[in-house]
Amino acid sequence: MATLERLRVYPVKALDGIDVESSRFTPGGTLESDREFALFDADGDVVNGKRTPAVHDLGTAFDPDTYALAVESPDGTRRQFDLDAESGRRDAEAWFGAYFDLEISLERDEANGYVDRRSMGPSVISTATLATVADWFDELSVESVRRRMRANIEIGGVEPFWEDRFVGADAPAFEIGGVRFDGVKPCGRCVVPQRDPDTGAETPEFRERFVRKRRETFPEWADETAFEHFYTLMTITTVPETDRDEMLRVGDDVSIVE
Repeated sequence: MATLERLRVYPVKALDGIDVESSRFTPGGTLESDREFALFDADGDVVNGKRTPAVHDLGTAFDPDTYALAVESPDGTRRQFDLDAESGRRDAEAWFGAYFDLEISLERDEANGYVDRRSMGPSVISTATLATVADWFDELSVESVRRRMRANIEIGGVEPFWEDRFVGADAPAFEIGGVRFDGVKPCGRCVVPQRDPDTGAETPEFRERFVRKRRETFPEWADETAFEHFYTLMTITTVPETDRDEMLRVGDDVSIVE
């Protein structure tokens, strides 16, 4: 039986995610707390793993009840900031500014979050997809691939690349606990999945092997014309406004809507 296996949100864009047992949607259709905060430089550009591998050297934890962000730098220095308080955000700006050697502002958007595609909703992948990709690389675990891909919603009890069926011509939708999800587009990947999520070190020939294996295992029931290239994994979805008052819970049943 297909079920909602895992919910993961990323309270501060580019930093570590946290698993939650349930989640509501924001008015914009993203998951509550997902990329609610983001770090920007003086030019208004986001500071993330695409820009600098130094992001991977940080260890972070976030408490969604207190909005406490704990940060540990590579030298073992630990700090904690209250992101629900203006003073806490200003302290965090100073700390991250010193760490990245940039003028940093820490911004907040509770309505949409700072997801890459702000008109869209959660990202979806299956546990079997993560396990299959991990098998392509001797040195990678499923958890390592999970952290590299940074999906919001993980579906268990389905086949690898299950999420590919929801994009393209005549694609079906799916429901989680009665909440409808429509596929919008496959997620083309950047440099981040090529790096170890703890050290930032690049896995040798990651992209080349990934593309070759993705091409070899591309499901025959998926619409290949919906994919611009094979360096793609995960599906970006949207949730209708009428369903955004509902709550998702780990363990919810998942069904395809033809």
